Amino acid sequence: MDRRRTDGGIGPQRPDDGPVRAVPRHVACVMDGNGRWAQRRSLPRTAGHRAAEATVIDIIETARTAGVEWLSLYAFSTENWSRPDSEVAFLMRLVRRVVRKHAPLLLARGIRCRFLGVADPRIPRELARDFDDLTTLTAGSRGMTLTVAFDHGGRQDIVAAARSLILSSTPAEKVSEELFAEHLPFPDTPDVDLVIRTSGEQRISNFMLWQVAYAEWVFPEVLWPDFRAADFLSCLHTYRRRDRRFGGVPAKTNGDRSR
Repeated sequence: MDRRRTDGGIGPQRPDDGPVRAVPRHVACVMDGNGRWAQRRSLPRTAGHRAAEATVIDIIETARTAGVEWLSLYAFSTENWSRPDSEVAFLMRLVRRVVRKHAPLLLARGIRCRFLGVADPRIPRELARDFDDLTTLTAGSRGMTLTVAFDHGGRQDIVAAARSLILSSTPAEKVSEELFAEHLPFPDTPDVDLVIRTSGEQRISNFMLWQVAYAEWVFPEVLWPDFRAADFLSCLHTYRRRDRRFGGVPAKTNGDRSR
């Protein structure tokens, strides 16, 4: 029996709080605000990226403990290549250090790691190799699945899936949502239930466009380097109070399509 808590670590609710839905199965985070965090402290932008490391590890641990089965983190978008070369180079070095440093912890926690994107030839070969090594190292893990979106673009994924369908000579009348999803990267990934975008910005930013179609969104004002376990659990609490209708009407199942 899985004895992980399903209350998101929030604790019991009062009887007059109303119905509470389960902890989201798949949570995605847009890790926004590193640059502003550094700017407010009169520090270079790179300092904000460096400070974000502690948040990443804290949220991975918190999500796992809360019972989240899938966690996706938006680390680097296809649009981020337009940033200054010095900042991009720093990010590549930082991500490599973080991956190598925390690989033993991720393995010990039973977390399966995957990387979404990683197609641009500008990614250093050493970093791409580290991604592959961590994926292989944790492939047999049966705990939470951690997907790091790196060099990722939602539109790019959709175009690639369309190309794959065309190359497979699939008749137009046979194309369905289910079949299309099978041609996306990591087709076993469930739809995102909750997206958390820190720093108060309210944009999708080309993030997992297909998978977030019916996701609930929460926009905490806190900047990512200051985002901690309590903030994450607060977002889970907000999600659990919402009525997910998927375009329909309220139901006894609280809009859960799996029931």
